[in-house]
Amino acid sequence: MGKIEKPNMVEIIPLGGLGEVGKNLTAIRYNHQMIIIDAGMTMPEDEMLGIDIVIPDITFIKDNIHQLRGVLITHGHEDHIGALPYIIDDLNVPIYGTRLTIGLINRKLKEKKLLTKPKLNVVIPRGEIKLGPFKITFIKVSHSIPDAVALAIETPIGTIVHTGDFKIDFTPIDGQVTDFYTLAALGEKGVLALMADSTNAEKKGYTKSEKTVGKNVEDIFMETKSRIIVASFASNVHRIQQIFDAAKKAGRKVAVLGRSMENITAVAIQLGYLKVVKGQLVDINAILKLPKDKVCIISTGSQGEPMSALSRIATKVHHKIEISPDDTVMISAMAIPGNEKYISKLIDHLMKLGANVVYGKAFDIHVSGHASEEDLKLMMSLLKPKYFIPVHGEYRMLMAHKNIALQMGIPKQNIVIPENGVVIGLNEDKCSLVGKVKSGVVFIDGLGVGDVSNIVLRDRKILSENGIIIVVLTMSKQGQIIRDPDIVSRGFVYVRQSEELIEQISLEAKKIIEKIKKDKVKDWSTIKGRLRDDLDTFVYLKTQRKPMVITVIVEV
Repeated sequence: MGKIEKPNMVEIIPLGGLGEVGKNLTAIRYNHQMIIIDAGMTMPEDEMLGIDIVIPDITFIKDNIHQLRGVLITHGHEDHIGALPYIIDDLNVPIYGTRLTIGLINRKLKEKKLLTKPKLNVVIPRGEIKLGPFKITFIKVSHSIPDAVALAIETPIGTIVHTGDFKIDFTPIDGQVTDFYTLAALGEKGVLALMADSTNAEKKGYTKSEKTVGKNVEDIFMETKSRIIVASFASNVHRIQQIFDAAKKAGRKVAVLGRSMENITAVAIQLGYLKVVKGQLVDINAILKLPKDKVCIISTGSQGEPMSALSRIATKVHHKIEISPDDTVMISAMAIPGNEKYISKLIDHLMKLGANVVYGKAFDIHVSGHASEEDLKLMMSLLKPKYFIPVHGEYRMLMAHKNIALQMGIPKQNIVIPENGVVIGLNEDKCSLVGKVKSGVVFIDGLGVGDVSNIVLRDRKILSENGIIIVVLTMSKQGQIIRDPDIVSRGFVYVRQSEELIEQISLEAKKIIEKIKKDKVKDWSTIKGRLRDDLDTFVYLKTQRKPMVITVIVEV
């Protein structure tokens, strides 16, 4: 594992972000020297009970850590920077990104008290850095967060372009248009391989400009006479800017709710990416004292996350904000796949409390930050790559992007659909799969990094579905039962209402121990194991349920 290197060949090794949306991390290696692009996280799936976030398994990187020269970050979204606090001790190499990206990373590491670990380096768009055999140019692209870049990675065998997340927006909020000149110049010079964002490859046409949202948001602000609460992605600084602008025009003060919203807003204002007039942003306590028609609250919770600020408000557990019947709540975001049911519940809760909820396509208060089909075609037209590798997306998205590439005239044999852990070998004559390295996921649970395994998740699933029975036996050294077994049940049956069943389990436990004694088994571990297995069968036959059975023997 990890010793696949071929002479005169660049290896592209994705460890996350393929066949999924999230936890993006890709290694590129040549001649025993390696760089990493992005280090992101993703949210846990429903069956990952108790898990806070999921990050890529970087065992391959750690096994080859002496080859690592640096980490390149395309932009400041959590699915591109969220893993850094958890893997930075293992990497301990310089990190490179644009000004806002490094500002957000800096804030994140500061919270984890990790600022002394890596060197954070700001690179301006069109800026160049040299890491081993790689010469990297940062190229401005439009996205739903400022300072997003594509990366042109010049290697001894040719140039690889990684688009990062991007859209084509000719009227971006900050006026910073995608650097089409540099992209076209690269295409004229020759691009060996293109790795491009596939998130919206299934969507026809063009992605709308962020500026189209502003007019609709402003109209709602001007027409609304009640308090306005807006939920959006905290990292969508352009959207936050438009909300501040609309609030200013409507004569409203603004407060922000939710830790990530507070952090990103503070960094964006400090670095000048979010322009707020003096006195407009106020503390939440000050907002509560103002007339409702002079108030706007920007909150986390656009995905219905159970612990987000808006969800806590909707379920009446927020300690400061309560929904009033005349409130207007705007959800300015689209549902990330898998979050639809959370958002539906959130909207239901808000409406039951009497709020006017503004959401969905009917109100047109959200546009994507990712390129649709025609935008993707434009990127390919500019760069004219010899080989094409779709990245950043679920498998159907990668396939849709492959079909777009075929339409653009890229030969089928020059397109590779990668998977996490697969090594793509690249030279002037060939782009193909040449091996596989260890990949997978690492679960973050509280302060634990990787200490929760699939076995632990399996146990949690059993506990959540069937509960637990604990059987405590007090026995002498000779194997005699001193007193009746104690049966403790949680999440299985309510003991007081199921006394007969509990008594049957107790009697069965004694029968099993007597049977084990006849077999002359004296090892406590073996006795506990057989007692557990036989009780497990007994309980299933009695109830058709399989709670977790734990046996405890107390020797006296």
